[in-house]
Amino acid sequence: MNLPPHHVRRSQIVDFETYADQRDSERQAAMAIKAPRRVHLGDYLTFLFENHATIRYQVQEMMRAEKIVRESSIEEELSTYNELLGGVGQLGCALLIEIAAEVDRKPLLIKWLGLQAHLYLVLSDGSRVYAEFDPAQVGDDRLSAVQYLTFSLDQVEPGGGPVAVGCDFPDLTDEIALTAEQQSALAADLAATQV
Repeated sequence: MNLPPHHVRRSQIVDFETYADQRDSERQAAMAIKAPRRVHLGDYLTFLFENHATIRYQVQEMMRAEKIVRESSIEEELSTYNELLGGVGQLGCALLIEIAAEVDRKPLLIKWLGLQAHLYLVLSDGSRVYAEFDPAQVGDDRLSAVQYLTFSLDQVEPGGGPVAVGCDFPDLTDEIALTAEQQSALAADLAATQV
C-alpha cells in the first residue's frame, strides 16, 4: 500500500507491552505536540489538528487499552486513524463541539446541523479554505459532538500554512488569529504531507 508521507506505518508501531514501558515519556511528548495544535474558537468549538506523532500516539494508546496483538487488527487501527490525517496537501483535525449544559446539548446540535460546511482556515493572502468532511458522520436530525475534518491546502506556498481559523455559521460566527506557535506547527504539518 502506498501511503502519503505523513501517515503512520506499521513499522512505527510497537507492541502494547513495549509501549507500556515507555508510555509516560510518549504521553508527555504527545501532549507537548498537541498543545499548539489545539485551537479554541468561541465558546463551543475546539479544533484538534492531528499530525504523524499525535496519530501514532492514539494508535499506541488504543492498542494498549484494547490489548491488540492481531496483525489485521493493528492494520485496521492504522487505516482508521491515518484517515484523520487526510492526504497530500491536507491538514486533518477533529472538531469538538463542547456544550457544557446537558439540557442544551441536543437542541443546539439540532440547531447547528450544517455547521461543518461553515468552518474554514484563513491563508496569509486572506483567502478562505473551507473544511471537507464525510457526510456519513452527520445524522439526519442533528450533528455529532465530534466531527472529523480535512482542509485541502495544496495551493499554499512551501513553508506556508493557515494564519486563522473561522466559522461563518449563524450564531457561531467568529474568527481567531493563530499564534505564531500554532502557525509554525501547522505549517510544519502541512510540509510533512509533501515530503
